[in-house]
Amino acid sequence: MFFDELNISDDLLDALDAMNFEECTPIQEQAIPKILEGHDLMGIAQTGTGKTAAYLLPVLDELSHGNYPQDSVNCIIMAPTRELAQQIDQQVEGFAYYLNGVSSVAVYGGNDGIRFEQERKGLELGADIIIATPGRLISHLNGGHIDLKKVSFFILDEADRMLDMGFYDDIMKISSYLSEERQTIMFSATMPDNIQKLAQNILHNPVEVKIAVSKPAEKIQQIAYLCYDGMKDKIVEKVLSDETLDRVILFGSSKMKVKELSIMLKRKGFNVGAMHSDLVQREREEIMLAFKNRRISILIATDIVSRGIDIDDIQMVINYDVPRDPEDYVHRIGRTARANRDGQAITLVTPHDWQHLLKIEHLIEKEIPKPDLPEGCGEKPQMSKNTLQARRHTPGRHGGKGRHDKRGNGGKRHKKPQNKPFNNPQQ
Repeated sequence: MFFDELNISDDLLDALDAMNFEECTPIQEQAIPKILEGHDLMGIAQTGTGKTAAYLLPVLDELSHGNYPQDSVNCIIMAPTRELAQQIDQQVEGFAYYLNGVSSVAVYGGNDGIRFEQERKGLELGADIIIATPGRLISHLNGGHIDLKKVSFFILDEADRMLDMGFYDDIMKISSYLSEERQTIMFSATMPDNIQKLAQNILHNPVEVKIAVSKPAEKIQQIAYLCYDGMKDKIVEKVLSDETLDRVILFGSSKMKVKELSIMLKRKGFNVGAMHSDLVQREREEIMLAFKNRRISILIATDIVSRGIDIDDIQMVINYDVPRDPEDYVHRIGRTARANRDGQAITLVTPHDWQHLLKIEHLIEKEIPKPDLPEGCGEKPQMSKNTLQARRHTPGRHGGKGRHDKRGNGGKRHKKPQNKPFNNPQQ
């Protein structure tokens, strides 16, 4: 379906045309008509499926008709992180370029008092759309800087991530300030019990739109290097020595690991920037801008940027650590091979990570090639899918099974159950 087949205004279509948006993604095709009809909506869709436009376009279309109060907030969009809030705000600016009188303000934490004061003034002057992180919006509510009684649209983006970050109570508090007459739209990548509970509490007779868990793009060349921990730095250095690479994201499992990798690679002469939670907002914005403008060629980050970064020409993603959640793997490597480009995804897998790699392969329904290590990096360890040598190569003190097998059943108690909605294609 093309956007001009939807019942949205010509001004919005002009903006979409200017941005080279022509054809709807599946989530947009299914969600936009339902939102325009006034339904509450529960959308199950991952990052990269076009869900932001799926809720922004119908809401902007409604607001552009001028049937809403001009002196009050008409739409609240909740986002889990500052980066995503900023990205949504930028998309609002693009989509609303040809619309008269539709304004937006982004409010998010991690800033100094000057930023907070600017936000306060912006809120008190009034804006149609507020894009906010939960904690920051609570701060403004507590300060009496914003009135939510006339809000017509309440949108939660990446609701699962917000609940993972402990924002359930904040969301419920914000919801209590809103009119019961509002239209509520919620998007989540997964549908665990806590999301179902939230949906039951804030949605009224919702329509459900579900896009199956996305598989990595076919143009992503995926490989896994089997190695020991002590080999990782050498492998990364070898891979990054390719002079044709100038757009790489390197994911680490923790902010400490990101810092260590940044120091190591800078010492080796690589042009890197580190993105982690210890940075103040100004520093994070500067690093992201430098990466977008190619002043930084390698971005080292935690998962904080795996959802939300919107750069189309990433050449390679390197997973220094195997993500524990298989869906995080899909999110991470989905940063490359966008806009029909080619891309590479390299994952470093130690014996301890073997079971997590198997879960990833199960999710993506594909075995990831495991070539020999780059020249000069040593021999890869032998790991077997059938015997799970990776977990059992060290015998116990008495020559019996390793300590991981003491509970029996091949250590199955350590496995995290998969989310059922994505395991059963019939659901």
